[in-house]
Amino acid sequence: MIIGVPKEIKNNENRVALTPAGAKELVKRGHTVYVQHTAGDGSGFLDDVYTEAGATILPTIEAVYEIAEMIMKVKEPIEAEYTLIKEGQLLFTYFHFASYEPLTKAMVASKSVCLAYETVERADRSLPLLIPMSEVAGRMAVQKGANYLEKPLGGRGILLGGVPGVLPAKVLILGAGVVGTQAAWMAAGLGADVTIMDLNLQRLRYLADVMPANVNTMMSNEFNIRKLIQNHDLIIGAVLIPGAKAPHLITRDMLKEMLPGTVLVDVAVDQGGCIETCKPTTHQDPTYVIDEVVHYCVANMPGAVPYTSTLALTNATLPYAMQLAEKGWKKAAQDNPELVPGLNIIHGDIVYQAVAEAFDMDYTPVIKYLAD
Repeated sequence: MIIGVPKEIKNNENRVALTPAGAKELVKRGHTVYVQHTAGDGSGFLDDVYTEAGATILPTIEAVYEIAEMIMKVKEPIEAEYTLIKEGQLLFTYFHFASYEPLTKAMVASKSVCLAYETVERADRSLPLLIPMSEVAGRMAVQKGANYLEKPLGGRGILLGGVPGVLPAKVLILGAGVVGTQAAWMAAGLGADVTIMDLNLQRLRYLADVMPANVNTMMSNEFNIRKLIQNHDLIIGAVLIPGAKAPHLITRDMLKEMLPGTVLVDVAVDQGGCIETCKPTTHQDPTYVIDEVVHYCVANMPGAVPYTSTLALTNATLPYAMQLAEKGWKKAAQDNPELVPGLNIIHGDIVYQAVAEAFDMDYTPVIKYLAD
């Protein structure tokens, strides 16, 4: 198969979808890999390293899209890329369709095949291609939150871990999945007083067993959330409903109940956000303030640590990319059921129900395309 790796052009997105090591593995198996000039520079992987690995460097993004049968990306295509996508072309990337209707309609119109990293799913309901970036984002959420708690950046002026004789900051984490768990470990390690909330009692029991003593667990409901936000300094939104828009657990009116200088970090922003006042921001302009509450809502947080993120992402995506390259998307999905929920749009049909429901669009069961 001919695989294309374009340079990411979303604001401050420095990751690349494939490392030179990943390119080498694909080339070894007889596939052709084209990488756009300087695509890996932001992650520390220069063109000559890709060339040594057997990839071919192309000068423009147009050239990559024109020649490739499968496009491997990190973030969803942005408007400038819509017209470059060809009918029948396989796009393998993060899409987060349910949070952005124009993207969904553009991919439907392109009649391409959209296989979303974030909805590839194992039998145990885990999301193997979302996990590595969720691990990065969960840890970064605490780093960023601790930073913005500083007074010059709009926060309360409180040190996350405190010092002897002074209590540490209180951290509230909404959601006990991968993001929430990583955030809890990070915040606990820095000495904060941490509470993690979730609807899954079994998950909370597990975390109560494995987390340090400065991490408490609590059932997630509106009553408990409203109570805790009144005295917590850093609140991290880590809610995920695979492929669907995140629910608003913190509403606009709740901000008035928070302490001035409270910091909100909404990691769910790329799925619409679990905080009603959340809107996507960038690394260049990451925060805004409403009712004296600092909002940090960067939609591609792992893009700030591209070397770590790119390696972690390729570790997870490469085995699936090799299956797709070897067999084509249809046979690969027939042979590996983990890929089936990853299929979101095929030849103009939305085949992932949560995406269709998000915008009241027609839904086509994916079996239409996978049946022999």
